[in-house]
Amino acid sequence: MNAQVQVLDAGLLDGRANIALDQAMIDAHQSGRIGDGLRFIHFRPTALVGRHQDLRAEIDLDHCRANGIGVGRRITGGGAIFLDEGQLGWALALSRDTLGACSLGEVAARICNAAADGLSRLGVAARFRPRNDIEVDGRKISGTGGFHDGNTLFYQGTVLVELDPARLLGALRVPRAKLERRQLDSAAQRVVCLRQLLGDATPSIAAVEDALLAGFREGLGLDFVRRSLPEGLLADARRIEREWIGSDAFVAEIDGLTEAGGVTAGTHQGAGGRITAYLRREGIGGARIGQVLLTGDFFVAPPRLVLDLEAHLRNTPLSDLRSNVAHFFSGRPIAAISITADDFCAAIESAAGGSPSA
Repeated sequence: MNAQVQVLDAGLLDGRANIALDQAMIDAHQSGRIGDGLRFIHFRPTALVGRHQDLRAEIDLDHCRANGIGVGRRITGGGAIFLDEGQLGWALALSRDTLGACSLGEVAARICNAAADGLSRLGVAARFRPRNDIEVDGRKISGTGGFHDGNTLFYQGTVLVELDPARLLGALRVPRAKLERRQLDSAAQRVVCLRQLLGDATPSIAAVEDALLAGFREGLGLDFVRRSLPEGLLADARRIEREWIGSDAFVAEIDGLTEAGGVTAGTHQGAGGRITAYLRREGIGGARIGQVLLTGDFFVAPPRLVLDLEAHLRNTPLSDLRSNVAHFFSGRPIAAISITADDFCAAIESAAGGSPSA
């Protein structure tokens, strides 16, 4: 018998309100106030950074301010994205037992393959591309990401139904290295939307929702029933937005690291994404880690694992970096998509070899 999942929809919201509703959904699922759920998400124009990214390094804040584009920070990892009414978001909050006890990477593959199957029902040849993208003919039509938090799996994605590349390129600062790795001259060449592929046959948002549900039903063994938002969930989201996720302090929690004096930066590109380490050294000859900040488009669970690692490494000898990182993860098995403890070490070692900023 398939697991039953409630389908929720709060309508069109700005970015920070949508992220707050994500967190409210997780909290309610963990407390047992709601069961397994899938929420379809609709955005007013918004640029979002991933949980561990440097805000102004990824988003053109002046452009967003001048063009009425909201700015927010996700609770999931991954890279910066631009969303508006032309994209459809979705988020699953499931008990870990619903899909079986498997790693985050295995979960990502199962969910992405199911979503790709759903999109293919619309007449496009969608395919999962590890680690977390869905593509059509090598071009990205959907990005996804998520994490485990206790017994709750939270996993979300977007579908590009219609997209104005100029709006995306204006809002985001796409790293040149990211384009060069794929031999692209423009970020617009990396993505494709259903409108480009299907023209006048482009389905409605409701039809895209139905196709995704069909893919998830077939690929994940889930049955769906549409429900109104549970009582109190929207009120919880408004409180979370006001007290935390909607605050400028949270959105700018990681911001302007390249402008900090006396800091060296180093980047490591691994199978699970890019990690950039910002390092301030202390002691004789700079032999100790005064502070380290780790940013990037990687996925780890729970999200605060990175904050805990940064705190663990504070005031420790650089010579003991790898043993200290190994000790940290020995008591906290890393739940990640293709990221390892060695990847974090490599980024910090790269930063240790750099020249301090003025």
